[in-house]
Amino acid sequence: MEGKVLIANRGEIAIRIMEACKDLDLDYVVVYTEADNDSEHVQRNNTSGPDQNAWKINSYTEPNDLFAVATHTRCTAIHPGYGFFSEDFRFARRAATRDHSLIFIGPNWEVIKHLGDKINTKKVANELNIPTIPGTDSPIYNEMEAEEIALHLLEVQKAQEVERPSILIKAAAGGGGMGIEEVTEIEEFRRIYRQVQSYAKRQFGDGGVLIEQCLTDYNHLEVQLLCSRHGERIHFGSRNCTIQSTGRQKRIEAAPGFHSSCFDYDFDEQKVLDQIVEYSLKLAAHVNYDNVGTWEWIVSRSGQPYLLEVNTRIQVENDVSARISYQDNKHPNLIREQIRLALGEHIGYEQSSIEFHGASIELRIVAEDTRRGFAPWIGTITEYTFPTHDWSVVYTHVPFDRPYTIPSDYDPNLALALVWGENMDEAKQRAARFIDEVTIKGKDSRGGAIITNLDYLKNNLDRLLTF
Repeated sequence: MEGKVLIANRGEIAIRIMEACKDLDLDYVVVYTEADNDSEHVQRNNTSGPDQNAWKINSYTEPNDLFAVATHTRCTAIHPGYGFFSEDFRFARRAATRDHSLIFIGPNWEVIKHLGDKINTKKVANELNIPTIPGTDSPIYNEMEAEEIALHLLEVQKAQEVERPSILIKAAAGGGGMGIEEVTEIEEFRRIYRQVQSYAKRQFGDGGVLIEQCLTDYNHLEVQLLCSRHGERIHFGSRNCTIQSTGRQKRIEAAPGFHSSCFDYDFDEQKVLDQIVEYSLKLAAHVNYDNVGTWEWIVSRSGQPYLLEVNTRIQVENDVSARISYQDNKHPNLIREQIRLALGEHIGYEQSSIEFHGASIELRIVAEDTRRGFAPWIGTITEYTFPTHDWSVVYTHVPFDRPYTIPSDYDPNLALALVWGENMDEAKQRAARFIDEVTIKGKDSRGGAIITNLDYLKNNLDRLLTF
């Protein structure tokens, strides 16, 4: 393949993109900030000299810096990784339409715009008879209309004998959990509605609200799709991302999404998994999706799935799906596939050539105090080792051969550890063994020992795929 890729991200994802580029014989350029000087994504490259391919910038979120580096180094494509600009349609559009145009490694900007709006995604899904969370699919501005919808949602739940009926009032223009309040009694609706509407006007300049049923007893599942610009679409199964921090940040992911060895479900788990895959492919076909993507679902204890949103990017946990998938007896590298398809290639194989086998688990290893609300720990790592097995892999930007000070500018994510086995029981046993064999030592500025979430991860393995 021909081309040169600007990797517009940091840490472990930057390294994984680097390795995928090497595998495809593509040149690449990385960027970094002062805080990331000691990161392996920088140290593995050249920061000066005739072969320089690592360039310092002020911020990963300053597009002018990124495009200036791309122009100077004659890049032909840009990979946003995850986070930052990965789901910003304006950035993707600018990359594609500027004088020194760049291939945006992800879906085309129109698709990102179309599915990046959760309200629009819900509306399109409803048109296709794809189940979404009961409630509105467009902003409501009228208090009387909103109250009527809220009353209906509460009455439906009572008729279904839901133990604690409730609804959510959401700022339609909000995001990241901002501007959301719960209502359990219709008598308190108007007061909370006005409160959310006022907040929405102040924070987002738009007083529109959404009214949705509040679901509490559910699992969070995802479907991994791979699509090309030639209309090809295949999937790599489902994964379960239910175990999350208090800030709704995922901590353990597992594939497949459900398995009877973990829980006695009140539904046919394979039927539900097949159903959400079918729905995901249906929506992807409708919008002409053309790269890697993740369809996020919540599934109730009764087995009812609801589409939550679509992530138009590579996700942190993409390799969880890859480790239960086999193409020509090998695990696919989804980042490699993402790049290849963005550069115009065909997928080159059919769904029938993908075989699913076994189970996999991803552990997100973070310097944080899970007993204090997952508070981040900042300090210097002095010893850092991971076990090596033929059933595990580690992705990390933290060096093994020298001390590393965790930058306070970013979340203190240290590593992603993937383990897999013949079944979920074996995968969980291997994950517990892997955690026991990890060594991470360090001190903060006051001499206190490093705090990580390793114990939390081990203690939550038995919760995988359960209600």
